[in-house]
Amino acid sequence: MPLAIVGLFVLRGIATFVTDYGMARAGRSVVRDLRVALLGKMLRLPSARFDREPVAAMVSRLNYDTEQVAQASSDALKILLTDSLTVIGLIAVMLWYSPVVTAAIALIVPLIAAIAAYVSARYRRLNRKIQEGVADLASGAEEIIAGQQDIKVYGRQTAETARYRGMADSNLRLHLKVETTRAGASSVIQLLGAVALAVLLVVAGIEAGKGRLSPGDFVAIMTAMMAIIPSLKRLANVQAIVQRGVAAAVRLFSVIDEPEEADTGGHAPDRARGVLQFRRVGLRYAEADVPALDGIDFEARPGTVTAIVGRSGSGKTTLARLLPRFYEPTEGEVLLDGVPLRDWSLAALRRQIALVGQKVMLFDDSVAANIAYGAADEAREANASVDPAAVRAAADAANASEFIDRLPEGMATRIGENGSRLSGGQRQRIAIARAVLKDAPVLILDEATAALDNESERLVQAALERLIPNRTTLVIAHRLSTIERADQVLVLDGGRIVEIGSHAELLARGGTYAQLHRAQFRDSPA
Repeated sequence: MPLAIVGLFVLRGIATFVTDYGMARAGRSVVRDLRVALLGKMLRLPSARFDREPVAAMVSRLNYDTEQVAQASSDALKILLTDSLTVIGLIAVMLWYSPVVTAAIALIVPLIAAIAAYVSARYRRLNRKIQEGVADLASGAEEIIAGQQDIKVYGRQTAETARYRGMADSNLRLHLKVETTRAGASSVIQLLGAVALAVLLVVAGIEAGKGRLSPGDFVAIMTAMMAIIPSLKRLANVQAIVQRGVAAAVRLFSVIDEPEEADTGGHAPDRARGVLQFRRVGLRYAEADVPALDGIDFEARPGTVTAIVGRSGSGKTTLARLLPRFYEPTEGEVLLDGVPLRDWSLAALRRQIALVGQKVMLFDDSVAANIAYGAADEAREANASVDPAAVRAAADAANASEFIDRLPEGMATRIGENGSRLSGGQRQRIAIARAVLKDAPVLILDEATAALDNESERLVQAALERLIPNRTTLVIAHRLSTIERADQVLVLDGGRIVEIGSHAELLARGGTYAQLHRAQFRDSPA
């Protein structure tokens, strides 16, 4: 007998371990799969989608919302299954001993169901607001931390802390409402359990007096009833976790169900010639009163440089974003080698384009890995690695080798998040080396030297001059000194091309370009 008892508890321990491990594995697997699916989906969404929601809020979906789904799919599911089966089993026992007594107690079931429905709806509403609040908290914190230097300079630490505290207080109030609801529901269910016990005693006494209920039956029913109450309490409390998971799942699947970038084109040559044509192209952002671009009409050919200039907000960057199809024109069409961009496959189209912007995106990896970033997929498809000699040659062409060789581990040096261990000029040259290695026929330079000092600009400009030949190059420029040798200059104002010509021609006309030039190069009064 003692051995049997020990064996029984050993089996129970094994079963408990297997159950807990299985549920935990299932829950964490759900988190992993959701995160991978969600991130993959985000990378396939149109760029316009990212204009509507801060990055921090989207990261919150990846981190916080998926965790809520995991809790609902593991911890909550385990409680729901075990306690629901417990309640059903105990009710069956009570019915076995006395259907009459059980039926009398069952009168409180509609009340419990009504409470459960109310609590569930309230949890769902509150948790949706909580998750939106968490996203706002993440966005606010990211904004404050990113702007900490400006905040310090302008003495706004107290104000920004107070602003963040306001958001945190709002989130706290919502959490307290959830806890109030949970505690209230638990207390009411306990009260109903007490009422059920009182009913049980009265009805059981009547049944015993009539000889239809033995003392043993009474004890069995009473024991079952006492065992049901804790299960009902846990089922009421678990609703908070379940509804949190439901609200999180709704937020996650609202993204997963969004339409992806249109990719129906089949044109996919290995390498384009690079002939670009804009034919009466217009673009109006959603809910915008005026178009961002209107009637854009020009051609750019291989081996030429087309400069795009204009005041801030004139549409320069928007025009460049049409080429990789980050945005789709609402009027007209853009052609590459005579083929409308919509007829190209997205992968093939973007393979033809290299981009060097003012804000360089680097990764917390080695210098070599960042330079090889644009060529890594092609190498992987060919079951090969990126040639280190090619990486070195790209660094040489970008005037980057001179500082790379001074790094502690040379090409193997990790550069920190977004290249935080490098200067602005160094980051730009890494980006140029990446573009050199990709060797795309179309090159977009979006304010590539705007934020650099004179020495860094000189080095970067020299690197760009090596990159430009034999490519169709679009240069978005703020510093007009960098585009004096451009083959054609497009002057944008209000989303329209108001002037087009060479640097010298436009200066001679004395129009908008000449005004911009004079504003930048006006001599100081004697």
